[in-house]
Amino acid sequence: MKTLFQRLACTGRAGALALAASLSFAAPAAHAAYPDHPIRWIVPFPSGGAMDNIARTLGEDMSRTLGQSIVVENRPGAGGNIGAELVARSPADGYTLIIVANGMAVNQALYGKLSYDPVKDFAPVSLLAVVPNVLVANKARRQETTVKEVIAHAKASPGKYTYASAGNGTSIHLAAELFTSMAGVDMLHIPYKGSGPAMTDLLGGQVDYMFDSITSAKPQIDSGKLTPIAVTTAKRSSALPNVPTVAEAGLPGYELSPWFAAFVPARTPQPVIDTLNRAMLEALRKPAVQKRLALIGAEPIGSSPAVLRDHLARETEKWGALIRQRGIRAD
Repeated sequence: MKTLFQRLACTGRAGALALAASLSFAAPAAHAAYPDHPIRWIVPFPSGGAMDNIARTLGEDMSRTLGQSIVVENRPGAGGNIGAELVARSPADGYTLIIVANGMAVNQALYGKLSYDPVKDFAPVSLLAVVPNVLVANKARRQETTVKEVIAHAKASPGKYTYASAGNGTSIHLAAELFTSMAGVDMLHIPYKGSGPAMTDLLGGQVDYMFDSITSAKPQIDSGKLTPIAVTTAKRSSALPNVPTVAEAGLPGYELSPWFAAFVPARTPQPVIDTLNRAMLEALRKPAVQKRLALIGAEPIGSSPAVLRDHLARETEKWGALIRQRGIRAD
């Protein structure tokens, strides 16, 4: 099965970063006035995380391209559902958009009933970036340094080893659930209210492992406090080039690529969506933007709306099946 990066690379209509170079930015004449006032970009999680950083980095560059301010608003709560509902109920005029992560694909299965439909209530704009998760252990407490060692020790002592997560259904949790399912091991899940408290207990030795975002894990790795064991993506991360993937290190076929993407309310005019898409792709091509994204371990993607729509469908099917199989529910 092709990875996210491979699908984008071989899809001629994908609109990956190179596509923006061949597109003029001018919007169709019928929509020449768009945008004529500031645009709201909703971030459905608190400030400071990878999602917030990506939106602010791209929004700053897009503001210059579009000639209007893009104002980032943080509307956290309920695993991103509060911000998503706000955008789903907003006018379909291109002046409200949202950045989402894997939650767009998992929340329907995770919560059972949502106040919005992740497919019917939104129109895709573009995939933006991938921020890998990395399996880490407290260097002072755990001696395992490879995936095979982690699996061997877990099989030898079922239920003994623990892993922290930022809460049920987060990419940090699903990365571990996929790992334990594919490896056939029994490890105890310890959910926290966010990755910050989970990381604190990992550093304090209260838990054994964590599949943390590379954004928050890398400083602890660089300081020597955590041992990086493997990244969850199908290819190695440029932020940790010497750390193998889970698949190459002992669990073939494993992949979780925490992705970020932009959506607008359903029924937003296609010319408006195309204008936003071109601005995003143009921003993602710029070395200055790529450099800022690299600081948080984010690897730019860029795509057409159609590719994002197909990607969401595949992710919804994949993670919905795992959530149902493992009996995962929201906190």
